[in-house]
Amino acid sequence: MEKLSYRDFKAMVMDPHVPDSDIAPYLKAIPEASGPFAPRVAPDPDKVYLTAEGQLDIQSAVDWGNAISRWRRHQAFNLAITDGVRKPVLVSEGDSWFQFPLLIEDVVDHLGKDYLIWSLDAGGDTADNMINQNPEYMPNLQAQKANHVKGYMFSGAGNDILGEDSNGNPVIWTLLKQHVPGKDAAWHVDMSALNSALARLETDYRKMVRTIRSDPDFLRLPIFIHGYDYAIPDGFPGDTRNPEWESPHDKWLGGPMRQKGIADPVLQQGIMRVLVDHLYNMLESVAGNSAATRVYLVDVRNKLHNGSWADEIHGTSSGFGNVAAKFKEVIGRNI
Repeated sequence: MEKLSYRDFKAMVMDPHVPDSDIAPYLKAIPEASGPFAPRVAPDPDKVYLTAEGQLDIQSAVDWGNAISRWRRHQAFNLAITDGVRKPVLVSEGDSWFQFPLLIEDVVDHLGKDYLIWSLDAGGDTADNMINQNPEYMPNLQAQKANHVKGYMFSGAGNDILGEDSNGNPVIWTLLKQHVPGKDAAWHVDMSALNSALARLETDYRKMVRTIRSDPDFLRLPIFIHGYDYAIPDGFPGDTRNPEWESPHDKWLGGPMRQKGIADPVLQQGIMRVLVDHLYNMLESVAGNSAATRVYLVDVRNKLHNGSWADEIHGTSSGFGNVAAKFKEVIGRNI
C-alpha cells in the first residue's frame, strides 16, 4: 500500500463519495483510548504522512473518528437531497451499533442503501447523554420535516448495561454476584442492581417518546428501538476474535466475569441471555401495543452468531447486515 500524503488522505476523507471501506486501510485503532461502545480511530502514521496540519486536525477533534463519520454522513445526506434521491427519510440517534467509525459497516451503513438517514449517532454515546444531557433528536427531527421524515431510530442502553460506568469500570461488575458452584445463570445476576438500572433506562425511554409526541406533527411518527443481541464474552479457548481497538479483548465482559469467579463460557453466555432478555422485557413495556403507540421494538436476538461478532459487543460488517435486515423488515411494514 502506497503511503499517502496528508493532503491526499484528507481529500479522500472529505469526499462523501469515497466509501468508508476505502478509508479504513489508512486508519489504526487506539485501544487505550477506546471504551466498550466507543472505538477510537486515527490516521495510521505508517500509511499517512502526518504533517503539523494533520496532527492539529486530530488533536483538535475530541473524537476524530466519530466527528469525521458524522460529517461524512451529513454531507452524503445533503448531496442526496440536492440530487433528488427518492428514498424515505429517517433520523437516527444511537451508539456504536449505529455508528462504528469507519472500520465496520454498522447498522445505519447497511440501511443507507434503502433509506436517507440523518445520523446523530456516535460510538460510545449513552442513553442518559442522548436523552437528558445533550439531546439532539428533537430539533433534528423537526428540521427534517422539510424532507418529510418518516421515522426515528434509537440505539441506546448498551453502555448502561454492558459498558462502563462514570469511573471507567465495567458496568457488568456491579450487576453480578460472586460465583457459587452449582448456581445457574439467573442466580448470578444481582436482580436488584439490574432492575435499578433498567428502571432508570425506562424513565429515559418514556421521556424520549413523550418528547417526540409533544409535537403534533409527530403524534404518529414511527419510533424504532432495539435491545441488542446475546453478546459473547471473550477469553474462552478457541476464541478467534482479535479486535485491534480493544485491549485486553475481554475487558468489558469476559474479564470482569472471571474476576467474579465466573469462568465457564456456557455460564457466561447464559448470564448474557438473562441480561439481554430483561432489557427486552423493559423495552417491550415501553413499546406497549405498537399499533397504538407507534413505538416498535426491533428484536434482533439471535441475528449474530459465533462467527459474526467482531468483539464482545459489536457485530462484524456481515453480522450487522443481519441486524439491519431485521430493522428493514420492521421499518418497511410501518412507515
